[in-house]
Amino acid sequence: MFGSGVKTVLKIDGMMCGMCEAHINDAIRRAVPGARKVKSSHRKGESSFITDDVPDEQVIRAAIEETGYTLVSVETAR
Repeated sequence: MFGSGVKTVLKIDGMMCGMCEAHINDAIRRAVPGARKVKSSHRKGESSFITDDVPDEQVIRAAIEETGYTLVSVETAR
């Protein structure tokens, strides 16, 4: 059903440009199979995506930090 799912918003420190956004988006897609509408904004310092279930925060944290950025917070909402 359209519009259903869990929206996750990540606050990320260290993104400076569009290339940084692309690196984060790729990391999210690798760490969270099935993530949809993956978007990042270096200006806002955040990324967001939609999944069917609540994603594993530890997996996301590891994927983001592996790229050299710092995951500040994770918020999920249905």
